[in-house]
Amino acid sequence: MLAKITAKNQLTLPKSVVQAVGATEYFDVEARGGQIVLTPVRIQRGDAVRAKIVALGLGEADVADATRWARTAGAPPRVMEPVADYGTARRTRKSAPRKPAASRK
Repeated sequence: MLAKITAKNQLTLPKSVVQAVGATEYFDVEARGGQIVLTPVRIQRGDAVRAKIVALGLGEADVADATRWARTAGAPPRVMEPVADYGTARRTRKSAPRKPAASRK
């Protein structure tokens, strides 16, 4: 089968090829011996989170403590964002006192 690559490096896979490998959203892409090899990958997001937790050396008690802390009503936010004040308050500009009109030139 023939497929054409677009100017934006996009490639449309033939329907028969997609049906043969089954419904998948992601492919591992590899160049091997002058060929492009696509391997269907099923991403398990939950598995990625569990792998990260293991890599950080966190245990069940650590996760439970973090969850309990995050659900506490009085827990401070981790990131404070400035509150935008778009025209809700009048801004005043302080300037030097004006001289009387008679002394101005």
